[in-house]
Amino acid sequence: MQHHEKLHALLTRAGVEVVEDVRPGGLFPPEAGWRIARGIAAPDGAEREVLDAAWWDRLRDADGEFLVAVLGHRIGGNDSWWTRVRHVGGVPELTGDPGFVALSLDGQVLLAVLPGAGGPRVTALDRLPEQLDEVAEAAGRETQDERAEVWTAVPGSRAWPLHWAEGIGSNPAATDELLIRLLDVTDGFLHGCDRPAVLDAAVDHPDPRVRSRPADTFRPKLTSEQWVRLIRAEPSPERRVLWAEHALAWDAVLPQDLYDDLLAGPARARAAELPRLPARYLRSLATDADTRVRVAACARWEDLDAPLRERLSMDADHAVRTAALLAHHTGVPMPHEVFAALPDPRPALERCCFAAELEVELIRDGDTEVRRALAANPGLSAHGVAVLAEDPRDEVRSAVALRPDLTEEQRAAVRHDFDPTSMSHTLSWVEDLHGDADAMRRLAASCHPLVRRSVARARHLPPEVVARLARDEDRAVRLFLAESCEDAPADLLLEVWRWWDGSFSHPDRPRSHPNFPRAGLLRYSADSSGRMRRLVLDDPESTPADVARLARDPEAEVRRRAAEDSRLSPADAVRLLNDPDSHVRGIVVRNPRLPTRVLAGLLHDRDTASSASANPAIPVPVLYRLLAAAEAPRR
Repeated sequence: MQHHEKLHALLTRAGVEVVEDVRPGGLFPPEAGWRIARGIAAPDGAEREVLDAAWWDRLRDADGEFLVAVLGHRIGGNDSWWTRVRHVGGVPELTGDPGFVALSLDGQVLLAVLPGAGGPRVTALDRLPEQLDEVAEAAGRETQDERAEVWTAVPGSRAWPLHWAEGIGSNPAATDELLIRLLDVTDGFLHGCDRPAVLDAAVDHPDPRVRSRPADTFRPKLTSEQWVRLIRAEPSPERRVLWAEHALAWDAVLPQDLYDDLLAGPARARAAELPRLPARYLRSLATDADTRVRVAACARWEDLDAPLRERLSMDADHAVRTAALLAHHTGVPMPHEVFAALPDPRPALERCCFAAELEVELIRDGDTEVRRALAANPGLSAHGVAVLAEDPRDEVRSAVALRPDLTEEQRAAVRHDFDPTSMSHTLSWVEDLHGDADAMRRLAASCHPLVRRSVARARHLPPEVVARLARDEDRAVRLFLAESCEDAPADLLLEVWRWWDGSFSHPDRPRSHPNFPRAGLLRYSADSSGRMRRLVLDDPESTPADVARLARDPEAEVRRRAAEDSRLSPADAVRLLNDPDSHVRGIVVRNPRLPTRVLAGLLHDRDTASSASANPAIPVPVLYRLLAAAEAPRR
């Protein structure tokens, strides 16, 4: 709001009347105006000495109105909104400080003034669409010699070295050696990096921040051996255990001597809680001098021998005795007097089994939270489950309905509410059964959508289960099958594509699924849905003419697909730099079909330097020079 008020005040002082702020929508975008004003992909003769009254007359419509954006006033995030203003007669007092770009309402006239070291840069263009089309065609005709000449001069100056560094990490043309050098400048690219040699260098890097980056991502791509090296290199005992926890969560295998090191260190208490800790350590943990370690040992109650259990049950520390007591009563019914003496009954309600009379008392408790905790307790008797299945509170019945010990007939008999639009997570007990084909057949027929959704998350499923889930009435079941199951059929993937094109956890699924259809997609060329027209370019029979047609499609998502296609013509790539949609512009900056002179200009524009340096058309020697410019300030 502050920028909004300052902008309107500035425009008022300049002698123009603010009419409204305008989203670009289908208009020529301010961002393209700023780029042209800087001289990138601009028509010859666009630069002027001054803007006289005649140019302002051409800009204004009959009511004196035009569009303007002012540099540094970031309405919409990136100087990307127009403000519609009115000025009748004369020259508005807009100057090169801070700078502006203005557009006629019919999109034909563009005026701009930008500050510069040598004085303001003035741009004035009439017949804007026609001139930009001529620029695109001319740029697309560059020769090999012209390309070589341009690259010889790049970078020419250290314009935006850190922006270049950020983009180089995403450049598919960058060599492993280049990316390894890049680690000394920036490490953000490691979030998406899957190159073994680069990850090797990262986990061996002297900077602990760089070493931890590939592990601290949504989907780490480290091998077990790399995880082990990362853990060993970490100087902080607490973080060593943290990385061990992460490694185990991603199914890494840790060697015995690493467990020895972790348990011998200052973070022994936390290391004692590591999942899958080998049983050989349990005796030393159960007899440890540290109370926290002995408490952790109680979590492995079933793996402890009788003398160790008795020792922990008689421990001098109350916390250890309580942990042992709760572990003991996961298999032995807890009497009333023991439950009554617990300082906090909640852990017992969630995991312990109870003497019959105590269980009856608890399931009749007036506190809904008590019954809700019992409803999910694996130690609850069949009688207790049956009573809570008819509880007056829906949240209690809903918890019962998700118990793993119910038959599907019993589950169907439990009345419960379920919001199909709510976010859901895979039920752990179903996930544990993903490798059991018979269990998957049984659970795929469950009445409960969360059970079926959890089945659909399996990587592989029997054919009849896949066929059943592909027809499921719950849309999320079909989505999860398309995202997670390698056996998902092509017709399901195509159906899901009509309304889903990827999530954070499963980007680009279902389109990236190996079973997604490719042949026959040309039939969607005239489909009413832009999402389906996007698929045309995935057909192996599609041609550059199809790319050119989709680059002019009325829907932005279709043009985005054309903008990333390697068959896009250089002229169309330049045209799409002026697209009203910011995503189209951002994608085409990375397209290797961009003419070299235009791409070099984008490398030296602050707004596009990072994206442009990810363009795989940049020769590797030029990438090295860009990296050298980024390294220079750090020396």
